[in-house]
Amino acid sequence: MHGKLLAKNKQVFAEYEILDTFEAGMKLTGPEVKSVKSGQIKLLGSFASLNPSNGLLRLTGAHISPYKPAAGAQMNYDPTRPRVLLMNKKEITSLIGKLKEKRLSLVPLSIYSKSGIIKVELGLVRGKKQYEKREQLKKRDIERDIGRRLKS
Repeated sequence: MHGKLLAKNKQVFAEYEILDTFEAGMKLTGPEVKSVKSGQIKLLGSFASLNPSNGLLRLTGAHISPYKPAAGAQMNYDPTRPRVLLMNKKEITSLIGKLKEKRLSLVPLSIYSKSGIIKVELGLVRGKKQYEKREQLKKRDIERDIGRRLKS
């Protein structure tokens, strides 16, 4: 990721094991771009879905708040509408193959601005089991304790 970070999906790192990352552009309206650049986006619970028949990639569940100064231009605005993601055809073809594997999903990790263009960092993820999450918490607690003891 390069550029100014606009939003990060922190929950993903606890809930999923990240196998691979991809960069995609986002198709937005003008007021949506202004709203995203001012940090008015929430990625919690959002995911990307891929239609294998036409290769269309969509971001679903991301909430982009209406841009207040453009209230007149945003009549009947739906903040959670599905948004088209733009990727190379070669990348989309490889994603289709990878997503057919069992328990793999595509979720947004972060949204950032790169040369004035809004980009999404997508992660190919596998859901963690409950015992894996507990194991990770134990490991983090042990590392924290070791760090404390080394300091004193």
